[in-house]
Order: sequence, then structure tokens, then C-alpha cells
Amino acid sequence: MSSVTLQIQPEYGYVLLVFILSIIQLYWMMVNVIRARNKYDVKPPALYSTKSDMFNCIQRVHQNTLEDYPQFLALIFLGGLKHPSVSAGAGLVIILGRVFYALGYYTGDPSKRRRGGFMILGKLVLFGCVISTVLSLLGYI
Repeated sequence: MSSVTLQIQPEYGYVLLVFILSIIQLYWMMVNVIRARNKYDVKPPALYSTKSDMFNCIQRVHQNTLEDYPQFLALIFLGGLKHPSVSAGAGLVIILGRVFYALGYYTGDPSKRRRGGFMILGKLVLFGCVISTVLSLLGYI
């Protein structure tokens, strides 16, 4: 069995910058949920309100983002090993899509969350970067 030497490209720094931006985005969403809890009187540990659909929209943005976050991290960190600049760009598309998703949902009309649907393009690019990385490690490309 042969080994593979992994060399991190300097451009991987862009991947790490996008990672930092994603953390800032999570904090922004968390602060919005905290403010909404106070405004709509929803006490922890309740995740959702039985009285306020507006609170539920704000909470859902954060919850959905957290549900997707492990996949985002795996895709950007692994795809970035071979394709750091492309992965960073795709990560920015996802973050921007999440902003549009959030702002649409924050209107109180859940159908407006679709404004951020273009984030799927970033996810597909990241997925392609990971496949390329895997195939490269296995010696197929």
C-alpha cells in the first residue's frame, strides 16, 4: 500500500476565511433568534412557538442552517484540499444564498425563503470538488 503526501496550498487560506464567515453568519442568525424569543415571548427550551408564526420563521432559518452545517463543513474542508479557490468561491455562494434565504424567511412568508435557492449551485460545486479530491487520492485522476 502506498501513501499519499498531502500538501496544503496557500489558497486554502480562502477556505478558512469562508469558514470564519460561516461562523459569523451563524452568530447573526443566533442573535436574531434571541431577539425574537424576547419579542414573541418564547422561553427556552421551546424550539418553536404555538402562538407566533413569525418567531417560527426566524427560528427555522437558524435551525435549518445548523442542520446543514456539518455537510457544509465537510464539503468545504475536503473539497478545498485539491480545489481551494473554487471551494472558497462555492462556499461564498452558499453563504450568500443563506443570507437571501434568511431575509426571505424573516418576512414571515415562508415561500420567500426560496430566494436563497441558488445556494444549491454552491453545494453542487463543492460536492464536485470533493469527488475530484477523492478520485485524485485514489489515483484515478
